[in-house]
Amino acid sequence: AGRGAAAGGGQSPDAFGRYRSPLVSRYASPEMGFNFSERRKFGTWRRLWLYLAQAEKSLGLPITDEQIQEMEANLDNIDFKMAAEEEKRLRHDVMAHVHTFAHCCPKAAAIIHLGATSCYVGDNTDLIVLRDGFNLLLPKLATVISRLADFAEQYADLPTLGFTHYQPAQLTTVGKRCCLWIQDLCMDLQNLERARNDLRFRGVKGTTGTQASFLQLFEGDHDKVEELDRLVTVKAGFKRAYLVTGQTYSRKVDVEVLSVLASLGASIHKICTDIRLLANLKEIEEPFETDQIGSSAMPYKRNPMRSERCCSLARHLMTLVLNPLHTASVQWFERTLDDSANRRVCLAEAFLTADIILSTLQNISEGLVVYPKVIERRIQQELPFMATENIIMAMVKAGGNRQDCHEKIRILSQQAAAVVKQEGGNNDLIARIRSTSFTGRASQQVARFLKEEARPMLTPYQSKMGVKMELAL
Repeated sequence: AGRGAAAGGGQSPDAFGRYRSPLVSRYASPEMGFNFSERRKFGTWRRLWLYLAQAEKSLGLPITDEQIQEMEANLDNIDFKMAAEEEKRLRHDVMAHVHTFAHCCPKAAAIIHLGATSCYVGDNTDLIVLRDGFNLLLPKLATVISRLADFAEQYADLPTLGFTHYQPAQLTTVGKRCCLWIQDLCMDLQNLERARNDLRFRGVKGTTGTQASFLQLFEGDHDKVEELDRLVTVKAGFKRAYLVTGQTYSRKVDVEVLSVLASLGASIHKICTDIRLLANLKEIEEPFETDQIGSSAMPYKRNPMRSERCCSLARHLMTLVLNPLHTASVQWFERTLDDSANRRVCLAEAFLTADIILSTLQNISEGLVVYPKVIERRIQQELPFMATENIIMAMVKAGGNRQDCHEKIRILSQQAAAVVKQEGGNNDLIARIRSTSFTGRASQQVARFLKEEARPMLTPYQSKMGVKMELAL
């Protein structure tokens, strides 16, 4: 299948005179940026051509040690200028790089890409990059969970006003609320692990997935074709290859990958929205640097800009899953090329964006500031209402009818609320009740959840958890 060349245009001598995606230039980690770089992509193409030649040689094709050694010596010797010129001439990115590789490997030129189709390097490289992208994200997610678990443990017993419909409800604790965040992230950790482990290699399948070209190379020997597929799969670091493909691996795989990343985006958006609301209440704030400026006009402001950044980028991440959904639905028969340009954008952006919001959330979670006195003051304002459920239960135990008791307390609560809202007075619902916490089993739930679920999930990532996250911007 033909693959279109990139759009032209002269290179600007000034890097600031050309658009650069802020996902890379401003936010993403160097390791994730490299994972989706052209050097990584085309270096992987060359390694895949090497794996193919090595496997074909081991199964009896006339490929020499000298040809293999020449390929090995030039895996990273990529002339990008020549490749760009070849692509402009041929309008085919894979053949442009076949010619470029052959130019520096003249002895191996005749056997590079032998029996393969473009998707041998294109799709297999994508699967390698997706796998490695997950391997970069998982320790970062585990680190965020660990930092939040420490925070939840520290504030497991600190009562705070709970909200339903963003209206005052019953009390919970700061740590228990944090465990709601952690539980969502633990689900994401499991989902990312599953998506990574479900990835298979495309392998060597030929132009329409039938392996016809390889069957011809090996003169009808089906066992050798299957062994070739297995050898290349193992060399690329995969345990399994898809048993059936068209020209490409199923684009449903991309749907699965971006779905779990979109779900992670939803979790982080919810967490950071909560932090933004708590910052407005002055109960909890994200880190704020000594020289940080919150507003160019209002010097007193301490805006939750990191949480806002997470929400902004999480929205982008959540929308990206629509791309593979549409792409998978319109792949005619064995494949069409209308997937290519779209996938170049959405796959990389999904992992880059997930990387950015995890790094930012780690920075937030390592510097959350809690204001217990503000939290206590808000509890005192609402405490009489907090006691109503306990009063109703006590009235029923004393022989009252639950519905009658509820109605009486409801009327009194509305009257007390009118005093607070309309007259600016104090809440006088239960003038004689002592200030008591009604946090239920929140503390016990925090301890059990962290011990039995959250922390055990982090064990595989202990050696890879990052140091304290410092943000450049």
